[in-house]
Amino acid sequence: MYKLTHAQYFDGLKEGKLLALHCRRCNAYTVPPKATCQGCGSMDLEAASLKGAGAIKTFTVVRVAPEGLDAPYVVVLVELEEGPWLMGMLEGVEPEEANMSLIRRKAKMAHKVVAGMKYTACEGVVPLFSILDADR
Repeated sequence: MYKLTHAQYFDGLKEGKLLALHCRRCNAYTVPPKATCQGCGSMDLEAASLKGAGAIKTFTVVRVAPEGLDAPYVVVLVELEEGPWLMGMLEGVEPEEANMSLIRRKAKMAHKVVAGMKYTACEGVVPLFSILDADR
């Protein structure tokens, strides 16, 4: 029934792939996977692969982390080239140095495996972004 399960999505991240759902009705991409298209609500979906590159739209510094993660760290919301927005951790920027200059910076996604995360069926894996354009 499901074209892309959360288990497949997280396994893809571990292999360096960003898997999403492509809507055959409105051409939008949904990531992480859901039962329906986040653009139009259609269930006419197919699994697809995305590049994982985009522009940072906003960020926050997490100072109180859930179990399994060490604070502080930076979380970004990236608008991917294919359209959807994806949240992930940001590497290479110290939390004390995070400021508005991050907005609109180009970023590329990889992944981070986090052992000891509670409330996951297995080891945790999170999207991990790094900035592509070193100077602005």
